[in-house]
Amino acid sequence: MSRISVRNLWMEYPGQIVLERINLEVAPGEFCVLIGPSGCGKTTFLRLLLSMEVPTRGEILLDGERLPAEPGPDRGVVFQRYSVFPHLTVIQNVILGLEFAGSRMLGKLYGAARRRAIEDADQVIEAVGLNASRDKYPAQLSGGMQQRLAIAQALIRKPKLLLLDEPFGALDPGTKHQMHDLIIRLWQEQQITIFMVTHDLKEGFTLATRVLTFDKVRTDPDAPGAYGATITFDLPLERRPSDGSR
Repeated sequence: MSRISVRNLWMEYPGQIVLERINLEVAPGEFCVLIGPSGCGKTTFLRLLLSMEVPTRGEILLDGERLPAEPGPDRGVVFQRYSVFPHLTVIQNVILGLEFAGSRMLGKLYGAARRRAIEDADQVIEAVGLNASRDKYPAQLSGGMQQRLAIAQALIRKPKLLLLDEPFGALDPGTKHQMHDLIIRLWQEQQITIFMVTHDLKEGFTLATRVLTFDKVRTDPDAPGAYGATITFDLPLERRPSDGSR
């Protein structure tokens, strides 16, 4: 689990301020859901947490240290579109992160290192409920199963922080409910700090320990890019990672 501190964060592009005056303290093991209108900077905030973007002003601290300048294994991410490799099986997709970590030049592990990686990957595959599909290709999986695979990819490096960008938005209601149960179980078992973007308010209040609303408090009709969004509401809920209760 990891503590996140955000201090006077601003994100600007030429002619547009996307985020302004973001201040936030997130305790280890919290499940934070980000809601708000389209275009208010929620995904940009996730990209900042991932180090895919660099703040214009302010800073983000992970356990008291500034975030590294590049994405790393301490942060896992799952997007709405499945980030799986179609030419690789489930086990090959999951083990790939360990192979690149262990052998950046070749992207392959051999001998005892590969056996350990396969054991680790099998544990994650079982955790997300894909052990029966271990040797299948993504095209042979349903949408929900492909998203389980994407979650397994994000978890294989044992991240401190899991970032979810509308990961269940394209799923049917029944599959979405199954994925909610899965992500809650993994969060409780592994006690990862989670940030999740969603446009589904019911989903947000079902999953979160804390709901963060992003919106603009200042607007100028003649200069729509003059002001950015900030956190307008910060609502703690009663769920706890120890038991999932409300």
